[in-house]
Amino acid sequence: MDTGVLVVGAGPTGLLLACELALAGVRTLVIDKRPKPHRESRALNLHPRSIELMDMRGLAGRFLAAGRTVPGWQFAVSLKRPLDFTALDTRHPYALLLAQARTEALLAERARELGVEIRRGHEAVALRQYAGGVETEASGPGGPVVIRSAYVVGCDGGRSFVRQAAGIGFPGTRETMTAVVGDFAVADHAHNERARRNGVLVSRLEAGLTRYVVMDPRRIRVPSTEPVTPEEFRSSLVRVCGSDCGIGDPRWLSRFGNTTRLAARYRSGRVLLAGDAAHIHFPVGAQGLNTGLQDAMNLGWKLAATVRGWAPPGLLDTYHAERHPVGHAVTTGTRAQTLLVELPLTEQYAGPARYLCELLDTLLGMEDVNRHLAGRISALDTVYPPTAPDADPLSGRRMPDIGLTTAAGPTRVHELLRDGRFVLLGLGGGQPPHTAATPASSARARGVDAQGHGDHPDLTDVSEILIRPDGHIAWATRATDPRDLHADRAGALTAWTGAC
Repeated sequence: MDTGVLVVGAGPTGLLLACELALAGVRTLVIDKRPKPHRESRALNLHPRSIELMDMRGLAGRFLAAGRTVPGWQFAVSLKRPLDFTALDTRHPYALLLAQARTEALLAERARELGVEIRRGHEAVALRQYAGGVETEASGPGGPVVIRSAYVVGCDGGRSFVRQAAGIGFPGTRETMTAVVGDFAVADHAHNERARRNGVLVSRLEAGLTRYVVMDPRRIRVPSTEPVTPEEFRSSLVRVCGSDCGIGDPRWLSRFGNTTRLAARYRSGRVLLAGDAAHIHFPVGAQGLNTGLQDAMNLGWKLAATVRGWAPPGLLDTYHAERHPVGHAVTTGTRAQTLLVELPLTEQYAGPARYLCELLDTLLGMEDVNRHLAGRISALDTVYPPTAPDADPLSGRRMPDIGLTTAAGPTRVHELLRDGRFVLLGLGGGQPPHTAATPASSARARGVDAQGHGDHPDLTDVSEILIRPDGHIAWATRATDPRDLHADRAGALTAWTGAC
């Protein structure tokens, strides 16, 4: 093999996946057909769960230093009341405004620190699976090359070559509406609030840029393939909010549509999909990039375990089983959110749609409703299905980042996950759970005893928890009898980290 895993696509999803694989000791190669990284800002928003993922790997500081936090985000721009992330159960109750180009640069920096090779200007043009691996032909600056790998992951966007080459279907709905986005070096911010009141999404970016996203009723049926001109953008702003907001010196203009598709499956043999290669949708709620990062975090440790030969039977198949339903929920949800944007712009439905938006704004003013939708959009409420019928109710849930007191000093859950291993956490204040005495190797999981820990309602009476490398709970028990604990612990470790 030339490499353990070939990742096709050097966007945020592909780069985070490469980091996860390399952290687990898998030789990883990333190729991307673009000769240079994107310079446009593109996606802007990291939601709370994505920041938590960075925190688990010790990267949150780099990202927070590069962007700007805001307390919430819009469920739909047609609604006046935003989602409130500050009410969520997380150490990162905010969204981070950070241009995608900067996100990619930070992840590429980390990937290189971990020894990942990134080859730009290499486009995958042919792919063939065989019994022991995959051969991928790529065209590069020096001519065609053949790359042999144990697995290939397509992180190559909505028009994914990898998905098509693997014969994976991409059913969904076609484009019916478009919007325009522009980043401008010159803008009159005195008009920003007026623009927001009229449904224009306005965001202040780094380097003095300002982003405007406009849905002009006269232009929402223009195909996304039609280029955007500065004159069109200015005219649309005037029609929508009565001012051109003083825009000038455009740095990036684009038109995007509401095509919504979900891959029929996320795996075909030794080929897997993640990010936009697996799901595309209208970017309402800023969920696309975030969903891709969470795909990568879920897949990375499972694929690494498979390549390194210790994965329990069926572990890699849980990637589709866990993430495909999430993709379905996101693509279905964004279709509904998009209707909240489109209907007020459509003459036939404008009146009833305005009433609907007023009703939803009232509901968003209710704390429980707002928290529910904020948890869904932020992905903090993502729960994976339990693997056993008698599993504890915590199984599959996100592990809270509680503070811990250990023999080594104070710490917290996310700090224990920095090396990408499982953590067997004892919460009873007794003897530490010894992973070396179980069928799981301490190279895959380590035992940590919390002599004291922060209060959390979900953890009442829990004595031990096995935390997955992606921060979700693999197993939990409330047993206290040493014999029962030993047997249950050994079974959980074998089921999740394999037999030695």
